[in-house]
Amino acid sequence: MLDAIGVASPAELFEQIPEPLRLDRPLELPDGLGEAEVFERLSALAEHNVDAEGEACFIGAGMYDHYVPAIVDAITSRSEFLTPYTPYQPEISQGGLQAMFEFQTAMSELTGLPVSSAGLYEGPSSVASAGYLAIGATKRRRFVVSRGLHPHSREALTTYSAGYGAEVVEVGVEGGLTDAAQLAAAVDGETAAVFLQTPNFLGGVEDVEALGAAAKEHGALLVVACDPIALSVLKPPGECGADIALGEGQALGNRLDFGGPSFGFFCATEGQIRRMPGRIAGETTDVDGRRGFVLALQTREQHIRREKATNNICTAQALNALAAMVHLAWLGRRGFRELGELLVRRTAYARERLAAVDGVELLHEAPAVREFAVRLEAPVEAVLDFCAERGIAAGYPLGREYPEHPDGLLVAITERRSREQIDELAEVLAEAISTLRGSFGTSEVTKEPRNGAIR
Repeated sequence: MLDAIGVASPAELFEQIPEPLRLDRPLELPDGLGEAEVFERLSALAEHNVDAEGEACFIGAGMYDHYVPAIVDAITSRSEFLTPYTPYQPEISQGGLQAMFEFQTAMSELTGLPVSSAGLYEGPSSVASAGYLAIGATKRRRFVVSRGLHPHSREALTTYSAGYGAEVVEVGVEGGLTDAAQLAAAVDGETAAVFLQTPNFLGGVEDVEALGAAAKEHGALLVVACDPIALSVLKPPGECGADIALGEGQALGNRLDFGGPSFGFFCATEGQIRRMPGRIAGETTDVDGRRGFVLALQTREQHIRREKATNNICTAQALNALAAMVHLAWLGRRGFRELGELLVRRTAYARERLAAVDGVELLHEAPAVREFAVRLEAPVEAVLDFCAERGIAAGYPLGREYPEHPDGLLVAITERRSREQIDELAEVLAEAISTLRGSFGTSEVTKEPRNGAIR
């Protein structure tokens, strides 16, 4: 190999690497092990992790511990769904295309918008893709973004905007909801899109129609990130004036899986169909009049001229989207609504139960569906460690993403969290706060996992 590339020695090959960065010694690796020994070693390492099966998980913040029915694995594990890559000859992939088509139909019904893509990578990149679409649609380069939008989505949009040459203007949250006056003042004739989320990151259900009036007045697009489970009980964004509705789909048929993979959904008005990211499967009939499916629109650079591409999306996300479709079909319309109503009731009970604990108060009293925020009169990270030792993942510390709420805790409820577990959370929180109250400054807000555990 060295002769072929005209290099005399390995040392010459790596001479451009600065001397201080070179190891200059063999790697300290143990001797090789047999398969059985490797399995035992990895199993022992895995036991250090903490997962949602081993503790009562009240962590949400965009990823939720929902029950995934067995039928989801039964369908998505079939080889025709599990192994295929992008359908370069889509007419052959009728099963895959039908799954995409059915998924699009379901997401359009949920969001109240006529057009859906076949799925994107995840929620935050879907938000960033909406920014690119808005620039093309309006020829403007200014985004007005609610601080209630998921922090990862705001980060993704800001990162993409640097490449777009677009400006991102953030609007604050007051009383758990987007500051309507501040939003109206921020939107002007140069605004390409207004970005909202409902329920927002703090759990508050936004008045999308009222907030979106400023976008409509100035000809900007209204982009609404939404929780698909919450859409079982909330008015669809499309009926509230949204031009684009998108979000993170993990709560539908996808487990936590240590943070991924999941999928994003993206729905829009018909006027935006040719700017939408991802692919769109369509229904047709063949020469014999039989029902069939095709890739109607494709925006990936491998399918169309590179300069016309607006997105790069891989088939793996179609598998996650299929899991969502199977979950929705398993629930049915009635079951889906009943799930949402159950979450509303349990969340209301949990909110009331925790607010009654000495040292806990609600961060806001805005309407909530499945998530709410509280303030603790003790260091949040220390309280979380205290609860973890008793088998409870008590929530997400808001101070990691919202410095203005160093004492904030975000608590999420799913159908897996029983009344008994909620009562236990309240009791353990009371004990933790009683023990740790007055110890502020002994536990700093950090993004590092607690106790070395992966959460």
